Amino acid sequence: MTNEQHTAPVEEKPARKKIILSGIQPTGIFTLGNYIGAVRNWGQLQEDYDCYYFVADLHSLTIRQNPADLRKQTLEAFALLLAAGIDPEKSLVFIQSHVHNHAELGWILMCNSMYGELSRMTQFKDKSAKHADNVNAGLFTYPSLMAADILLYQADLVPVGQDQTQHLEFTRNVATRFNGLYGDVFRLPEAYLPKEGAKIMSLQDPARKMSKSDPNPKARISILDDEASILRKFRSAVTDSEAHVCYREDKPGISNLMTIYSVVTGKSYEAIEDEFDGRGYGDFKTAVGEAVAEELRPIRENFARLMADKKYLEDVYKMGAERAQSISNRTLTKVRKKVGLLAKPF
Repeated sequence: MTNEQHTAPVEEKPARKKIILSGIQPTGIFTLGNYIGAVRNWGQLQEDYDCYYFVADLHSLTIRQNPADLRKQTLEAFALLLAAGIDPEKSLVFIQSHVHNHAELGWILMCNSMYGELSRMTQFKDKSAKHADNVNAGLFTYPSLMAADILLYQADLVPVGQDQTQHLEFTRNVATRFNGLYGDVFRLPEAYLPKEGAKIMSLQDPARKMSKSDPNPKARISILDDEASILRKFRSAVTDSEAHVCYREDKPGISNLMTIYSVVTGKSYEAIEDEFDGRGYGDFKTAVGEAVAEELRPIRENFARLMADKKYLEDVYKMGAERAQSISNRTLTKVRKKVGLLAKPF
């Protein structure tokens, strides 16, 4: 036999799955906008990516919080991630403050962030205006902590909304600066932009994003709202007087409802226009409400079951914290050595 006949086939290593990372603040129950724009996609990404998801409780401290409420909302946010389809066997899911590496790398990156670039962040300007009585240093420097959240885990992709691309660009700039000074440590993350449904607008003012903090409860759908509340809110949604269901820039209210209906049902805008041709807005609003209520029903049921089993939730977030600490230690150890900090004695 020739040597060629004796040669065993070389097994190729499976390609490394790309890492996707994202977090959500525990400042109240998620809205339909949070769900469609972020959390719904997170569950769908688990099969194709290594997914790391966390509750960003440290970020919520830039605004004064009631301590008891914050603890309650953090646990609820964690339970909602699981209820919405995040599987802790497939994804890393944890609470940010349980992994002290976030705060440590946040400080190191803060020392590599420039005052000018931090001062240009639009969300700092917006939140400063909303909370003029508490314009604290954390509100100014939190993009450095956000960069640490991403860079600790060497994330390839970060799902971002249209209003968050500036933060990702800041992260890339800080990582590039650090790598240039100390050698390649951080992977530069790219934006993962959902094809549709990335931005869901207020039901009462379609020029504004749907928000948990909107003082008008009719403006938002909570993902824990019951069916009657959902139907009532959609029926009162602001539209126009044309009574023609079509997606157009000059019809923001109807276009917003069409986006919601399209994402939830999988129907194209053209199919939706055909379905409601010659029918009034009342029929369309009812159909949107019913579709959303059906989409959210299992989440509401899963959430109630999870909140009744606090021991299970505690076990899952402990397991997540341990894994996240172990994974992030690899990056932080390199960073500490690069900047000249002595190795930890324990």
